[in-house]
Amino acid sequence: MSALLTLLFAVTCGGVVANIYYSQPLLAEIAAAFHLPTAQAGLLVTITQIGYASGLALLVPLGDALSRRRLTIGLCLLTSAALLAAAFSPSYYLLCVAMVCVGLSSCAVQVLVPFAASLAPDAIRGKVVGTVMSGLLLGILLARTVSGLIAGTFGWRAVYLFAFGAMTVLIALLVKFLPADPSRPRTPYLKLLSSAGRMALTDPVLRERSFYGALAFAAFSLFWTGLTFVLSAPPYSYSQSTIGLFGLAGAAGALAASGAGRLADSGGTRLATGLFGSAILASYGLIWLGGHSLAALIGGVLVLDVGVQGLHITNQSVVYRGNAEARSRITTVYLTSYFIGGAAGSLLASTCYAWGGWGAVSCCGAAIGAIILLRWLPCARKHRALSAESI
Repeated sequence: MSALLTLLFAVTCGGVVANIYYSQPLLAEIAAAFHLPTAQAGLLVTITQIGYASGLALLVPLGDALSRRRLTIGLCLLTSAALLAAAFSPSYYLLCVAMVCVGLSSCAVQVLVPFAASLAPDAIRGKVVGTVMSGLLLGILLARTVSGLIAGTFGWRAVYLFAFGAMTVLIALLVKFLPADPSRPRTPYLKLLSSAGRMALTDPVLRERSFYGALAFAAFSLFWTGLTFVLSAPPYSYSQSTIGLFGLAGAAGALAASGAGRLADSGGTRLATGLFGSAILASYGLIWLGGHSLAALIGGVLVLDVGVQGLHITNQSVVYRGNAEARSRITTVYLTSYFIGGAAGSLLASTCYAWGGWGAVSCCGAAIGAIILLRWLPCARKHRALSAESI
């Protein structure tokens, strides 16, 4: 796992996952183009994430039986076709179908993450996963900036044409440089799915980390979907390009990814969980003030993204320990939960904002952070008690 190969994994993950998030700064413009309420346009984010969660559940397990190289390239080709369809969609409902397909095929990134984990030595697996995930997280966050800037000049359809071009370049790089992975025993598809289900039921660590991940990403999606509504309305009334620039503020979360991976390698996962969960809760105090204070809103973005991304990397470092033959299925269980949480957060954003405005969105996010800490505290006490008994 050379530095250049790690970079290729990171750039690919970022480029592919960005396709899911290009729509967030565009919601007001898409709503105007198709004569829809803004809240209804917000469902576009939700259904894209549902498509992604479906890909995680149904396609990612194939990475434990098929060539990850071929699977990744095939899924990227499907993503390219769906992006082209999105760019030329004549109606909102056809755009929704295209975006479900984009979400479904973008699960390629979660074939690549366990692929990278399998190629990395045990001693630096957390660091390698953290680096690859930094690229993925930058893709999530900078997608908003790129999308807003392109749409501000050329319109929202140009965003998906740009994404199609970017995917074409990435596919060419993958064909040339992505290594072949070792052959593995062919396992029937239904057996792969059933074994992933058994892991979800029988592995308490995987269940715990899936719970944390679902809540963290719900808090993340709640904010970023709701942000478009609050920034496009008074007192801000920002354009799509300005809204997209907020992704730059959130990019600090990618810095937390590498640090979280190193902390996980050193055995500090319990402490990291508490710290990052506390950051999620604290961020929503600033986010609430951000309804009328730009400085508070930017501070809330920084703290929220550090908390969410740091907790995500901590979770992945824990669940990928051991059981190398089943890492794609582990990914399926964890990230299906994760993106179901994200879809729920996007839906809550539209609902809360329509019901009670930015204050309702902020209270909902704070409640999610509090639930994470309430789950973590008894687990941390139990862990300390067991550690004391072993001394």
